[in-house]
Amino acid sequence: MATRLSGIRLAKRLDEVGFSGIVQVRNKVMELRAEGHKVLGFHGGEPFFDTPQEIKYAAIKALVENQTHYAPSSGLLPLRQALVEKLATKNRIRATVDEVIATVGGSHGLYAAFQSVLDPGDDALVFSPYWTPIADLVTGTQARPLFVPTVSARRNGIRKTLNQFSTPHTRAIYYNTPQNPSGVVFTRTEAEEVAAFAIERDLVVIADEAYEDLVYEGEHVSIASLPGMAERTITCFTFSKTYSMTGWRADYTVAQEPFMTALRKIVLYSTNGVPTPVQFAMIQALKTPEADIARRRDEYRQRRDLLVAGLNEVGLECPPPAGAFYAFPNAEIVNKYSRTAAQILLQKALVATVPGDFFGAQGEGHLRFSYAVSLHEIESCIDALRKFFA
Repeated sequence: MATRLSGIRLAKRLDEVGFSGIVQVRNKVMELRAEGHKVLGFHGGEPFFDTPQEIKYAAIKALVENQTHYAPSSGLLPLRQALVEKLATKNRIRATVDEVIATVGGSHGLYAAFQSVLDPGDDALVFSPYWTPIADLVTGTQARPLFVPTVSARRNGIRKTLNQFSTPHTRAIYYNTPQNPSGVVFTRTEAEEVAAFAIERDLVVIADEAYEDLVYEGEHVSIASLPGMAERTITCFTFSKTYSMTGWRADYTVAQEPFMTALRKIVLYSTNGVPTPVQFAMIQALKTPEADIARRRDEYRQRRDLLVAGLNEVGLECPPPAGAFYAFPNAEIVNKYSRTAAQILLQKALVATVPGDFFGAQGEGHLRFSYAVSLHEIESCIDALRKFFA
């Protein structure tokens, strides 16, 4: 038995930092499957297809050619050049190679962004429901997340609502579109309202655009492309969703000074950059024709429409999400508490979902279903729900 040292303790800034509840759902699913149960998994957040062959071959080629040595911690120059071109053409963000940095996963980019701008005692406005790690990323800086209900903000006015929840200590806004878990896509007008508020209050915007290529209704607007916003926005992008590269940890962040100096320091002293062969795969991924990306988007739309129709049929009220690959229906007909509702569906229908309150109090009463699965799995899920509600 290990001896406990009375004088040893963890850093106090970690006291309020927790772990993702989704891990608990995943563990329960694995337990049930180990017992021989056929669980339908709608709790994940990975694309339904594998990394395209040409991207994998680019990494293999880099390995064979001994591209295995240190790369600049900010990223290979050819990669940053390709990213600058992509940002200009797709996002309307004008950047230089010195304003782009490769990060080890989208969460790493967000971690670096929050660490770069938040001090102990600061507040950060977070549209809610929100991707589960965000509150802990803010708390880990010893700042405080202030949760802004997205539904209320869209109904009552973005600027009015942000002003209502803001404090004199507010330093930043976390801005995610398309949103995880709700699939909300902020309109250009709404983006302009957030931008106007940020400029008026001299705030930094940390933009999370992980699902930029999965917008079914409307358009994706990068807030950094709006007038006066490039100089106050840190935008985090990922290769995970568009190219199904979740396990590659291949992502990037764009920002101007003084933010980029801080981002470089954090990347240097946390990971020293993205593995060199992975960066060659990233370069290849950026060559993917837009027609291929559009084809995948159509496949997601087909899955969305099938799942949403089925959810509404059985009484799980769910408007079609405008983006991302999650449905977020109201599940109060199962149980008013989302954790209990998720447990019931898992135990009695063998359908795994994520409780809405994992994404903040504004998610209570809802369940997150990922439709990044096969059409057959969606059909099986709907059949299981029909039997459950029969």
